Amino acid sequence: MLTSINPANDELIEEYKEHTKSEIDEILISSEKAFLNWQSYNYGERARLMSNAAKIFRSNIDEYAELMTMEMGKPISGARAEVEKCAWVCEYYAENGESFLKDEIIKTDAQKSFVTFEPLGTVLAVMPWNFPFWQVFRFAVPGLMAGNAGLLKHASNVTGCALAIEDIFKKAGFPDNLFRTLKISSNEVAGVIENPIVKAVTLTGSVPAGKAVAEKAGSELKKTVLELGGSDPYLILDDADLDKAIPTCVNSRLINNGQSCIAAKRFIVVESRLEEFTGKFVEEMKTKSMGDPMDESYDLGPQARGDLRDELHDQVQQSIDKGANCLLGGEIPNKKGAWYPPTILSNVKPGMAAYDEELFGPVAAIISAKDEADAIGIANDSVFGLGAAVFTKDLKKGERIAAKELNAGNCFVNSLVKSDPRLPFGGIKESGYGRELSHFGIKEFVNIKTVYVE
Repeated sequence: MLTSINPANDELIEEYKEHTKSEIDEILISSEKAFLNWQSYNYGERARLMSNAAKIFRSNIDEYAELMTMEMGKPISGARAEVEKCAWVCEYYAENGESFLKDEIIKTDAQKSFVTFEPLGTVLAVMPWNFPFWQVFRFAVPGLMAGNAGLLKHASNVTGCALAIEDIFKKAGFPDNLFRTLKISSNEVAGVIENPIVKAVTLTGSVPAGKAVAEKAGSELKKTVLELGGSDPYLILDDADLDKAIPTCVNSRLINNGQSCIAAKRFIVVESRLEEFTGKFVEEMKTKSMGDPMDESYDLGPQARGDLRDELHDQVQQSIDKGANCLLGGEIPNKKGAWYPPTILSNVKPGMAAYDEELFGPVAAIISAKDEADAIGIANDSVFGLGAAVFTKDLKKGERIAAKELNAGNCFVNSLVKSDPRLPFGGIKESGYGRELSHFGIKEFVNIKTVYVE
């Protein structure tokens, strides 16, 4: 059984019976039939249906937002914003999908030569719980617009969201079985990848999960895109405007209850600003309240699951045991639910969990740097490379550091790191490979075909 539990109170929401082997096979066969049919739809027809999906989102914002908040504890205001973002990505690709995939004429010795883009077939997505709608739609929307079919293996604690997503595509008028949810455990994923109907795999999740999927897909010679963990550094340089930087840093650390791959996690501050930054950062963090995620007056809800909260607390305790100072939080509240307070660790050094590992929750690590060059070196001293940000009044310097000196897939200046349908999104090193969104993302799962006519 797949179990969904409300992390705010530990109450059972729903149990879902897993698909049997024969049901999985039936879904796969139906997916391939739907794909073959979907290929005959032109871009205008696909765009019309994708626009319908956007309208469904906008007409049911509260319904989908409350489902997300109930299943994984997301603050309701953030859940509503996630629904809006899903509508946006539908509209963006409805408007731009055809132009992104138009044939590209290339002059050669041939009478005519060009590149055309054809869908691969059924793409399997293994998705996480932290943004249960957005993570799925940023794969599904460009994939469907390109002519592919989609299969979703979602995190078990957000199965209700997974089924709602399948229903949205049905209500929008997409062909039956073009997008299906597989109610399966992680143990069943390898068998699905082996099936010849599945032509490619995309995963957003942990590094171990990504490596396992990549290994299996590689053995089957199937394309993968991986968006994995992150330990995003935020560099505070000597000329940073702290009145603007600190609210941005706090919001980025606490967004989605701190459970975001691109949330700020390591705050690397030059020595000349360390004391001032730390004092103001602690005071700003103290203003953030934790409570019922359905109540818009609170900034922070629970962690998604109790085991995840406990892992986070262990990382905090390990770091303190090795010499980190806990300036705020750091204690598990004595109440039902997967609660963990805003927490700040200072004096964070190499060898501590807060320095070396991803802290997937509302825990900030403050790291001292001698100067700008040292701050950049510390930022790049990580196995991860998803996002990074630099704060400085010198925009030319900030741009240079972001573009040339920070080792990450998404580098921002004086702003929190965020995904945007118009920009490619993805990482390097153990944060994964491949790109989602923009025109780069829609071309990940197509056959880039050369046509040469003599």
